[in-house]
Amino acid sequence: MSSAVVVPAELVATHRKIFGASPWIDELPELAEKQLGAWQLCPDGAARHGMVALVLPVVRDDGSAAVLKLQPVTGDTAGEPLGLRVWDGRGAVRLLEHDPVSGSMLLERLATRSLSSVDDDVAAARVLAGLLARLGSVPAPAGLRTLSDVAAGMLTDVPGACARLADPAQRRLLEHCAGVVAELRGEAGDRLLHWDLHYDNVLAGQREPWLAIDPQPLAGDPGFELMPALHNRWDEVGASGDVAGAVRRRFEAMVEVLGLDRQRAAGWTLGRVLQNCLWDIADGEAGLSEVQVAVAEALIAWGP
Repeated sequence: MSSAVVVPAELVATHRKIFGASPWIDELPELAEKQLGAWQLCPDGAARHGMVALVLPVVRDDGSAAVLKLQPVTGDTAGEPLGLRVWDGRGAVRLLEHDPVSGSMLLERLATRSLSSVDDDVAAARVLAGLLARLGSVPAPAGLRTLSDVAAGMLTDVPGACARLADPAQRRLLEHCAGVVAELRGEAGDRLLHWDLHYDNVLAGQREPWLAIDPQPLAGDPGFELMPALHNRWDEVGASGDVAGAVRRRFEAMVEVLGLDRQRAAGWTLGRVLQNCLWDIADGEAGLSEVQVAVAEALIAWGP
């Protein structure tokens, strides 16, 4: 059966790179048509997409605007509807419908303008931190991944990752981050975390100025949430002429808004550096990212 829904070629290419031969991406046009019919939706504009999701602007049968989000159900996406349901629009996009079989979601429609449009990166980091404070104010529901388990998995992977690094200084940095995570793991927290709140995952709304989208919910410590705001918009960090100072300004602004202990938040941020580096090494990188190293060094040199 042919479909009027056209999947962007970039999304198809990304899916095949991430998932290989994927029946889901091949069947996506038909899935989109099925959900449009099931929820009585009319397409209302050009499709958008991220790394894994197709997002279709739609109009519901009552005339209200919404978006249909279609993505495969994976470990990274399975918790999204649960987190959105708990937040119920408080600081995050509102979930209107969810099909647990296909993973399809109907969400309120937000503007396309993201927090990246705010010129002052420290001011943007404060806005982002304000959203994190609200999202993390509630305990995580049962059934989500936990930071404790994530930390345990990272620590298991460190020896093998270090063996693949030729630079002794990089091995020492990775081992330092792992040591910090090992100390913190016993108190990994129980808050409902977004886990991927960077500036392009915050969109302008009508009922609130800014709302979070695309969570990958996790139960854990809010200090684990800061890294995306530190390493995104990196061109501005480099252009400042003081990389370490620019990283610390963002970090301090977020810690202040969130009311976090600076040393503990720095420790969990080093945990996020560890996670990102382990992912890169698993993907075949022979060395650590300069950006990840710069963030880690800025926080380590700062001291407690």
